[in-house]
This record gives sequence, structure tokens and C-alpha cells, in this order.
Amino acid sequence: MASMIFTDCSSSTTARLLPLTRNPLFRSRDGVVLLRRLVTLAPSNFSSSRRALTFGSSLPSPSTRVTASFATEASATAKVIDGKSIAKQIRDEISVEVARMKDAIGVVPGLAVIIVGDRKDSATYVRNKRKACESVGITSFEVRLPEDATEQEVIKHISEFNNDSLVHGILVQLPLPSHMNETNILDVVSIEKDVDGFHPLNMGCLAMRDREPMFVPCTPKGCIELLHRSGITIKGKKAVVVGRSNIVGMPAALLLQNENATVSIVHSRTPNAEELTRQADIIIAAVGVPNMVRANWIKPGAVVIDVGINPVEDAKSPRGYRLVGDVCYEEACKVASAITPVPGGVGPMTIAMLLDNTLISAKRAYNFK
Repeated sequence: MASMIFTDCSSSTTARLLPLTRNPLFRSRDGVVLLRRLVTLAPSNFSSSRRALTFGSSLPSPSTRVTASFATEASATAKVIDGKSIAKQIRDEISVEVARMKDAIGVVPGLAVIIVGDRKDSATYVRNKRKACESVGITSFEVRLPEDATEQEVIKHISEFNNDSLVHGILVQLPLPSHMNETNILDVVSIEKDVDGFHPLNMGCLAMRDREPMFVPCTPKGCIELLHRSGITIKGKKAVVVGRSNIVGMPAALLLQNENATVSIVHSRTPNAEELTRQADIIIAAVGVPNMVRANWIKPGAVVIDVGINPVEDAKSPRGYRLVGDVCYEEACKVASAITPVPGGVGPMTIAMLLDNTLISAKRAYNFK
């Protein structure tokens, strides 16, 4: 992904989006930048800086960042939706259920991860998953293969986990080496153990009325859970999802619709995106463009869920960069009634939902209520 110049809403200066190829903490799949699906940065329809900037062509200039009307209508700073705290509550609940299941039928949920190659970022993500599993009592299985492993070797291990009664969820750590066909490999994962929720049958059931998917994709599921646990009503509200990726945007829109919201999706070909978004009571931003959603995109009192997590250069940071969302937090918090921070908002919820899906899978396998 090429570098992009954008307006840094936290200062009068400009900052530069770090090229993701230079940043070992981030990687892409189908044009979507991932922290191994913990957070989504750039949906496929924003695969180049030109298209992203076209989508954000209505961004206000620095002199018109916050309109006077927004400034006067916003009565107070928005409530911060604390994803870390809510995720901790969920992990505690999962821990109780895992212990109850073990005591009742002697079964412990298991999550298997297959990692190919020696990328340091991938190793970090796998280590974090293992720690999360341990914290709630879920058994963690790992297979590590060399960079030059074949597709058939990976598929062999997936097939073994598919048939292993101790394993209830399977993840293939992304990205895979360039010589592997990701789709061919992921399609081998049993739908009964596809705890990421991206199997076509899961997505199809999510889109149909009166059908229940076996698993709901983790990040969109986390977004809805944040709304529920923050006491925010979804039914009857107007919702806008900014971004239409298969990982966040599309399933988030389907989940909002299932909650009886009236849903619109804003994407790179949407005319008047700013105007449409400003009509929303609930905004979920998952587009991978830093600070794209500004104050004049937000109706006063709206609720904002910011899925984006974008590294931007920051000479003052010891790491040389800082993380910002798709929403200009400094402006949005003066207009919205509630908002998620970046980091510390949606990100912690994603792994909590992964653990929850693994628990659901184990319960289903043994018909444990």
C-alpha cells in the first residue's frame, strides 16, 4: 500500500500514513490490513491510496474541520466505550463457563492455530492467542511449519485438526507465504470449527432471515456486543457502516439489520458519503483510512464504533509511529454521544469473541447447555 498524506486532526501539522510493507506489525490479506483479524484496517475496496483518497474526497480542509453548528450542538464530551473493560468482563464469563463444562462433562474447549514461516509479527499474534486461551482455561494447540512448507502439508494438519475431538476451533495464521493459495487452504477448515466465521455458509446464513450461522465473524460480533453492553439501543435506529469488506463491513451491516436497524453501507463508489453518514444514529467505521470520518460526518448525539487502527508516523513516539482510527477522535468526541477509542476499543473485543466462538463450538459438539 502506498503512503498517503492526510490531515492529522490532533495538530496543525500533517502526518504520513506508514507504508504497511515497512511496518512489521501489520500485514494484508485481500487488501485488508489485519492484526491477524483482531482489527481491520483496509477493506479490499480501498486497495490503493488513490481510491481511498477518492472515497475521502469530501474531507474538510483544516480551516473547516469542525463546523460552528456541531460545536454548539454538542453539549458534552462523548462517553468513551471502554473495549478493554468490556472484553475483560466477557473473558471472565467465558472462564466460568469453561470451568463449568469441565466439571460437568470433563471437556475443555480447544483452539488450534497453524503458523507457516517465521514472521515475528505472526509469532507475536500466536503467542497472544495462547495467553488469551490460558487466561480462560481453553486448551491451545499449535503447529509451526517452515516458510517453504507446501500447501499439502498445511492441509494435512488442518484435516487432522478437523478430525480431532479435542479441537473445537481452527485458525490458520495469516498471511501465508506467497506460494500458497490462501482460499484453497482456508476452505479445508471444517465449518463446525471455523471460529473466524468466514465460511461462505456462515456468511450466507447470516444474510438470511430465520437462519443462524454457526459462528459470527469476531470483529463485527464484538462491535454489536459493545453496543449491547453499553446500553445502546439498535432497534429502529439508522445505522451506517463505512466500508464493505467481507471481514467487517458486510457482516457488520448484516448484524445491524438483524438487530432491526435501518442500514446503509458507505463505500468507495458512494456519492455524498459525508451527507449519508451524517444521517446515522450509529456509525461503524471500518475503512482503513486514518481520521477519515470527521465531525461534520457525524450527527450530534450519534454513537461511533471505530474499527480502524492505522499506524501513522510520529517522531515524538519511541516507536516512530502512533495508532489512529478511521474516525478523527478529537473532533468526534465533541459531537457523538458515545465513541470507542483507538486503541482500546474494538480490538480487545475481537479476541474475546474468538474465545467465545471456541466455547460455543465446544458446547455445540457435546450438546452442552
